[in-house]
Parts: sequence; structure tokens; C-alpha cells
Amino acid sequence: MDQSILEKTQSWTQGNFDEGTKARVSEMAASNPAELEDSFYRILEFGTGGLRGVMGDGTNRMNKYTVGMATQGLANYVMQMFPGVLHKMAIAYDSRNNSRYFAEITAEVLAANGFKVYLFDDIRPTPELSFAVRQLVCQSGVMITASHNPKEYNGYKAYWDDGAQFIAPHDENVIREVEKISSIDQVKWQGNGENIISIGREIDEAYLARLQTLSLSPDLIRKHKNLKIVYTPLHGTGRVMVPEILKRFGFENIHPVPEQMVADGNFPTVKSPNPEEHSALDMGMKLAEQLNADLVMATDPDADRVGIAVRDTEGKMILLNGNQTASLLFYYVITRWKELGRLNGKQFIVKTIVTSELLKDIAVSFNLKYYDVLTGFKYIADIIRKTEGAEEFIIGGEESYGYLAGDFVRDKDAVGACALIAETLAWTTSRGLSLYELLIEIYLKFGFYKESLLSVTRKGQAGAQEIKQMMVDYRLSPPVEINGSKVIRIKDYNSLTEKDILRGTSEPIYLPKSDVLQFFTEDGSVISVRPSGTEPKIKFYFGVRENLAGKPDFAATEKKLNDKLQGIITSLNLR
Repeated sequence: MDQSILEKTQSWTQGNFDEGTKARVSEMAASNPAELEDSFYRILEFGTGGLRGVMGDGTNRMNKYTVGMATQGLANYVMQMFPGVLHKMAIAYDSRNNSRYFAEITAEVLAANGFKVYLFDDIRPTPELSFAVRQLVCQSGVMITASHNPKEYNGYKAYWDDGAQFIAPHDENVIREVEKISSIDQVKWQGNGENIISIGREIDEAYLARLQTLSLSPDLIRKHKNLKIVYTPLHGTGRVMVPEILKRFGFENIHPVPEQMVADGNFPTVKSPNPEEHSALDMGMKLAEQLNADLVMATDPDADRVGIAVRDTEGKMILLNGNQTASLLFYYVITRWKELGRLNGKQFIVKTIVTSELLKDIAVSFNLKYYDVLTGFKYIADIIRKTEGAEEFIIGGEESYGYLAGDFVRDKDAVGACALIAETLAWTTSRGLSLYELLIEIYLKFGFYKESLLSVTRKGQAGAQEIKQMMVDYRLSPPVEINGSKVIRIKDYNSLTEKDILRGTSEPIYLPKSDVLQFFTEDGSVISVRPSGTEPKIKFYFGVRENLAGKPDFAATEKKLNDKLQGIITSLNLR
């Protein structure tokens, strides 16, 4: 076994760790060397989004000590950046196992460093933490969550004073401060409990009041208040806030999935609490069929993502992907802004580079400015911050089921998105359409866009190296053609260059560096490759487009697009 692993193990059995931890690590060393290696082969990285990992003992696990060390580094950075003031931090947590425990550890370390800490009294959504940072005028915030990851995981999202996750230069700077905390003996563990203030309903009320301002069609909701809507929080934080905001918008026929309204970090009714996975909505769709409901919505454990199911043209309940839901939301919100006379040339929308180009086409049709940003809602938040006072943000979104309207939250917000999705349903109903029929109308107007995502997962140290090598190989030997169509353009967001293959020219990309590649083919297909920054996986995003001549051609065009997507996957040897 690697000597560094043995040294780390020894420090955990002989250092100032609690006796329970020492005993468990000693037992692991004696009986499970493979687990020991995975637990200690590296230090759990505090990345640009914070921590995320499997819970357990060891340097590569989420536990009291890795959380405490990260918090000390974060506290040191905040104190450096805001000298001579009372430092304030807001902390929220989701329903995952140990989330409250990790939140309390975080609060205690911050209090020991002299911070005034606002700790939520119960589970709350990530977007409400973002809102609380701004509402309470904090310098930073922490959300304990692993988002939609499996139950073995937990995580630690760090936020800056604008309520958004860190971007440059703060992301790299805080990472360096965290890396300086090389021993648990550098952490201030015990602080003044009087510095920790419990918060709850007062922030809920302020957050809900701001969400209510997003409503664009209250009269239509009153006419269609009895639309049947099924909702599930997947055992997470949306269980109170989403039904409440739907009620405040005016919807009166909400049907939660009873079994999944229970906050439970074991997520007993789903394989994975991820609304991007079809099986997560199975219980909601079953209830929808029993009730003949019009819409199903499911939020992930920290309620920043939402997946939906709607009825197709034959009345069958089907799932929409993140790009399709974004297209409905963007089209509805922008259309209503125009109808209400709120567009004056200063508004804009934002999407990520791996999100459907359809959103851009919608914005352009309304003469709206649009921004393409790197993957991650922090970059959408950065555009909002940079344009404050000069331009007005309408809506932003990403293909991974994250959406945001309004600027009082600076992260994706499934609570607000659920309310607006339901309102979109009321709007389409008033026009004699279903949500699915509106989507077809959008395709008729702008083109039939189809996207898919394939994630390739590799485990452990060897897997991480394999993923790294895949990106090296794609850069050294990029594909000449994909699915029989020539690659005509390559964007490398690591070198920040865009190559025109046909002309042999190159131009700069004006975005932050990121380990992402995009290949554009002659037939209009777009293939994006991006290693995950928080999980041992590499993601492939595929986008294709065809003109839709008419509604009768929908099925045939969709089959053509599906065949094209499968052809791309096969040509890249991913299946």
C-alpha cells in the first residue's frame, strides 16, 4: 500500500481524533484494506463548489473532521476579505443523513472564530439559503447537501456575499486557505454558543413573499385553480415550501405523494433521489394516473432541481427532460413579459453552453440579449451581478433541471420554478393547449431540438485517472467526423480557443477556463464533453436539430432525431 496512505492512517489512529474514529479506522486497516485505500488515498478536495463525498472515516470522506477543516479555511478567508467587521454566516441543511450534524459542526467552528452564525432550525432548500445570505447581509453561507447524489453522499456548498457560489478569484483563493489547514489541531472547535442564532419562519415568509412577485398570470390561475397537480419532494426539503408557494400562487388542487413527503436521508422509496432519473418520478406518475392529474413535479433533496411529467397528445403521462422544461418556462415567461409591456430592450436571459440552443433562438425572436456561460449556476449568478443596474435579468436555466426567475436568489430554485411551471400550465390551459402541445408549437416555430446526456462513471483512483486520460486523448486526437458528419468546429474551454476546421483559423473564447470540449458537426449536431467536478464521472451532452414541417410530422421527425442521437453515441464508442 502507498506510504502516504499508511501515514494518513497512522495520524488518524494516533492524533487528536475521538476514540470512536480511531477504533473504526484501526478496524478498517485490519480487515478491509481496499476500503482503507479509498478512504485515505487522497484528501477530499474542497473544489470550486465546496465538498462532496461519501460519508465515513478518512481524509477522502465527509465527516466531522473534513467538514471542520474546510470550515476553518473558509472562515480564515472570509476574515481576510472583510477585515474590521462583524462576520456573519448563514447555514442551512437538507434531509440527508448527518446533515444537521455537519451543520452544527460548521456553526460551532464559525462561532469559535467569532462569527455571528444564523443556523436554520430545520431542513430548508438550497435557494432559501442563497436568499438568506442576501436577506441577512452575510459575507458567506454554507449549505449542507449532496444535492441529488445517492444516500451514501453528503456535501458542503459554500456561498459568497451575493448569495451565489464562489467564482474567480474567490473560488481558488478559498481553496488555498482550506488547503493550508493540514491538521485538525488548526481548527477552532469550541466556540461561544451565544453566537449561534436559530432562524426559520421569518426567513421563510420573506422568501415566499418574494417568490409571489414572480407570478405573471394571477387572473388565469384563479380561473384554473383546480388543475390537478401531483408533487413529490423525494424525501427532501421541498416538502413544505413547494406546496406552500403553489397555494400562495392560487392553486388549490395539489396532491403530494404521501410516502415521499417524509424527510428521510435513506430515500427509501427511490433508487436515487434525482429527478433527472425517470424512476424517481414513478410514484408521482402512478398517483397522477389514479387522479387523472395534469402535471407531476419532483424536486431533489435540496430543492434546487425539478423534473416534471406531462400528458402527451394521446393523454399519456410522459417525462420531459431539463431542456424541454426550460423551453416551456422561457417561452412562457418571456411571452408574458412582452404581453405585460415589461420588455424595453434592457432585459436578458442566460443559459449554459451545454443547454439547448433553442433557448437562444427563443430569446433572439423577442429581441432579447442572451448570455452563454460555463456549466454551473454560479456563472449565471455572476452575469446577474455584473449587469445589476444596467440590464434586467428575466430567467436563466441549465439542462440539468435547474431554473431561476428573478434576481433575489442567486442559485437555481426549484421552489420558484415549480410555481412558474404550474402557472405555465394554467396559461396553456386557458389557450386550450396542454404543456406538451405548447412544446410542439415551440418546435414548429423554432425547429425540433432534441438533446440527451450520457454519463460514464469510473470509481476510485484508477477511475479518476482514466477520465483524465479520456480528455487528453480527445484533445490530442479529436474526431474528424461523428456519425458520418464532418467536425467543422471545436471549442476547447481549457485553452479558451475555438478552431474553425474548414478555414484552419482559431479565435479566443472569452469565458473562464474549464475542462470542457465541444465538437460541432456539419449537420448541426453539437457534442460536449465535460468531466464532473464533484463526482467520478465524465458527461457527454448531445444536441441535434431538424425542421418540423407540421404536427402530423412530429413522430417521424422525433424518430429521425432519436436515430441521429444513437448514431452519435455509437460512433463515439460509448455504447
